[in-house]
Amino acid sequence: MPLPPPDVPATQRLALDCRTLLDHRVGKGVCGCCGALRPRYKRLVDNIFPEDPEDGLVKANMEKLTFYALSAPEKLDRIGAYLSERLSRDVARHRYGYVCIAMEALDQLLMACHCQSINLFVESFLKMVRKLLESDKPSLQILGTNSFVKFANIEEDTPSYHRSYDFFVSRFSEMCHSGYEDPDIRTKIRMAGIKGLQGVVRKTVNDELQANIWDPQHMDKIVPSLLFNLQSGERTESRSPSPLQASEKEKESPVELTERCFRELLGRAAYGNIKNAVTPVLMHLDNHSLWEGKTFAVRCFKIIMYSIQSQHSHLVIQQLLGHLDANSKNSATVRAGIVEVLLEAAAIAASGSVGPTVLEVFNTLLRQLRLSVDYELTGSYDGSTNIGTKIIKAHEERQLQEAVIRTIGSFANTLPTYQRSEVMLFIMGKIPVPGIHLTLPSSDSGPEGTRMIQVMLLKSLVQVTAGFQTTNMLTALPSSFLEPLLSFSLTEDPEVRLLVLQILLSLIDRHENRPKFANMSSISDISVLKLKVDKCSRQDNLFMKKHAQQLYRHIYLGCKEESSGREHYETLFALLGLLSVELANEEVVVDLIRLALALQDLALSTDEALPVYNRCAVHALVAAYLNLICQLTTVPAFCQHIHEVIEVRQKESPYLLPEAVFVDSPKLHSSLDKVEGSVLFLQSKITESLGGSGYNTERLATPYVPQYTDEDRLSKRKSIGETISLQVEVESRNSPEKEERTPAEEITFETLKNAIVDSVGMEEQERERRRQVVEKFQKAPFEEIAAHCGARATQLQSKLNQIFEITIRPPPSPSGTISSGYGQSQSRSVPIYEMKFPDLCVY
Repeated sequence: MPLPPPDVPATQRLALDCRTLLDHRVGKGVCGCCGALRPRYKRLVDNIFPEDPEDGLVKANMEKLTFYALSAPEKLDRIGAYLSERLSRDVARHRYGYVCIAMEALDQLLMACHCQSINLFVESFLKMVRKLLESDKPSLQILGTNSFVKFANIEEDTPSYHRSYDFFVSRFSEMCHSGYEDPDIRTKIRMAGIKGLQGVVRKTVNDELQANIWDPQHMDKIVPSLLFNLQSGERTESRSPSPLQASEKEKESPVELTERCFRELLGRAAYGNIKNAVTPVLMHLDNHSLWEGKTFAVRCFKIIMYSIQSQHSHLVIQQLLGHLDANSKNSATVRAGIVEVLLEAAAIAASGSVGPTVLEVFNTLLRQLRLSVDYELTGSYDGSTNIGTKIIKAHEERQLQEAVIRTIGSFANTLPTYQRSEVMLFIMGKIPVPGIHLTLPSSDSGPEGTRMIQVMLLKSLVQVTAGFQTTNMLTALPSSFLEPLLSFSLTEDPEVRLLVLQILLSLIDRHENRPKFANMSSISDISVLKLKVDKCSRQDNLFMKKHAQQLYRHIYLGCKEESSGREHYETLFALLGLLSVELANEEVVVDLIRLALALQDLALSTDEALPVYNRCAVHALVAAYLNLICQLTTVPAFCQHIHEVIEVRQKESPYLLPEAVFVDSPKLHSSLDKVEGSVLFLQSKITESLGGSGYNTERLATPYVPQYTDEDRLSKRKSIGETISLQVEVESRNSPEKEERTPAEEITFETLKNAIVDSVGMEEQERERRRQVVEKFQKAPFEEIAAHCGARATQLQSKLNQIFEITIRPPPSPSGTISSGYGQSQSRSVPIYEMKFPDLCVY
């Protein structure tokens, strides 16, 4: 208790002592009513309250209180405590008018005072707000929320070490889920809760001394509350990333307010907080079965992707991929919903970054594709058909597979060219080839499952290669990709062959010429197609030198397949056309014309036993392509011959033209035995016409014959046993031991007689020899096989040394030459210290 000054009279000293004593006993006894004895700050606080609460705050007295608080900031804590006490008393007595006045006074004091001692005043303020929020009266809850929002917008000069907002997070989240009977009041309470959460986030997100609002205990309350109000809206489409100013009515809706709050929350999330903000969204969608509808889930993640910083986009995508793996055994509709969200997220992330784990994204999607195929064919998630197992609907799995393929394409479109090439190689390495990819996990669904996975992965490659643009095809499409891709074009499955052709079209088409070859025809003027023909670059020439023969061979063999249909031939025509306008030089043009003439001979041949439709289709394909290439070469004599043949066919044999073959109801002839004469394209006339224009007529006069290699048999193999036996057979043909065992001998009558008599025995010996070779490579230890190969390598090296000794001579020596024993001069290398130099060269 402070002592009064010594010169104060006794009566005055007694009054001061009583005032000091009663200063802390407000409202106790009679002395509390004596205004002259009350402290000044209490008198100032009392004066702001009018006799009638409806009159509102006394503004003049409020200005005096504000001035006093600014002049004596150390009194702020006492002012706050006294106001808090009055408010609690008024709430208990249901004097809500005075409650509103007290809160208005607190708000004005908060807005006016920014000093170091405001922390103690804030404690009283938050205590009063908490008192209002705990009330059952909606008006008081809304009043307290509005005051808290005003406080949240104040930037404090000094941090607070002991302030807690846990209660406010819980209470505002509870208000967001209000179920009040009156819909208008319920809407107001929910909006107040949303504003309160927004205020808590603003107040704590940038204050390192506050409790971390990004902790799961807070995010698990805030995010579901926002999603609950976002879901209640009738709109199905998300707004743009920066919403335009809405009307006043729209601003008052909980949905719009929730979206703004959600965007603000995500926009403030740093790198380490993205996971904590997205995880509750995934859990909310799981708990309320919102993946199956897709609309709301897509809308949520559109808001997320547009609101977070673009460099953090890959974190959201990684969480979605992990969630997809976690739901691998969930229903197809749930997995399809997650994949659809991934599709939308990838499209938005194109402006940012998909992240460093590009192959992880595709690996997860391809794994889901494989699982879906197994589920579809086995009919259950665990591969069994026990009672109680959840039955899988095939059409839902098909929808999921289509969604995964679209998502793979969407991801690929966000990548640069070099990364897309890596993805193409990655997917190609995942395609199962019987007898080759033995490291791949075996499919529970058997051969049909393997075929379906091949089809699905090739469809994925179609999506990845769509719109593929590259300036150097040799580096963008290495042999490690093209060779296995072309090997699939020789399989017996027509769907697989068609997908391979579509991939090739996407890779070769760099000037958007592919749609112009969609309709095969023999028009007289191709200028209407408006083809974009660019000069073939040096890199393109190198690419064609390396891969042209492979392409020609696969085109020829594709036309030869009996299971090829209309789409196959139309795609083959488009491939020939794109090769002509994208990668053709003079040599390529000649080779393509040779290939077309070889296809005509194929259609005329009766040895291949092709169906009538296939033979007519090949004739039509040749006619359409030669009509195209003759106009691209602009050689008049060549064009005249092609057009004459086409005119004859139009009159006599329309079934040899594309207009009659590639239609819904093709008009075919019963027999093609009499296709000859003027309806055929003659190699002699084409050679003569092109020879006069400087083309290599010698090359053109040589008929094109495709080389059949072991790849043809490997592409149609069924097991690894066939592959090994074939490789051993090729090995044994080329082995030097066989040449030593079978020396050349004179063919006589006895030789022929023995060959006829012992033919059966020789075949048995040959089969036994092959069996021993196979058994040796299967069962022999690795060291023995390595020694065998090493011996052959040593023998090869010795032969090479002999060749080098014969062909390479040592340099001339200053010591001259020596004579060999056969009278020939032979150079001999002499060390420098034995050489004899002239005297003039010695110093």
